[in-house]
Amino acid sequence: MNPIDLPRPPLRRAAALVLLGALALGGTAGCSPAAESVPRTAQARKSPPAGTPTVTSTATDVGWVQLMTPMNQQAVKLLALAAERAAEPRVRDFAVRLRTGQKTELVRLRALLTRMGLPGTDVHAGHDMPGMVTVRDLEAARAAEGPAFDRLVLAQIRDHLRQSAQVSRSEITSGGRADARELAAALVTARETSLAELERLPGAVRALG
Repeated sequence: MNPIDLPRPPLRRAAALVLLGALALGGTAGCSPAAESVPRTAQARKSPPAGTPTVTSTATDVGWVQLMTPMNQQAVKLLALAAERAAEPRVRDFAVRLRTGQKTELVRLRALLTRMGLPGTDVHAGHDMPGMVTVRDLEAARAAEGPAFDRLVLAQIRDHLRQSAQVSRSEITSGGRADARELAAALVTARETSLAELERLPGAVRALG
């Protein structure tokens, strides 16, 4: 059976609910170490010069940026494959433009990590997070060809766009940092535009149901 025809496993659906619920409640993006890092990170940061306003990062801010960064990194890898190998030219063009947009977002996400005093390491490495393009997903894409490849990419990218938009909405409503909420809002707008375009692409009806 083609990988994109498989229903999402119950555990992954449950993980999605835990992830989104944790963010909405001011928790982390599905991993307890991120929540625990907030006070330690704040203590480790150097004191700003006198008169400089301080910006406090909440656990929601930390969880969101530490999830969104690897989500974009992994999506860029899949989009790079699609930009080269998609059978349908419009799918290739879409992948090229979306990859450019996600790489631009990565620059802003990494800058936010730096401002928050957080490491650039992927705290979700090896985790099967909702909306995350995994190593197994990339292997499946490399093994697929022609229209089957296009359908796989469309399904994976739609999942990535939907989940990252949903998590970013939680940051908008529950985050503590204005710069993080502003970036989250920009990401949601970009995701909504990309989703609308994706669903009009050739093969989308068959791939997405």
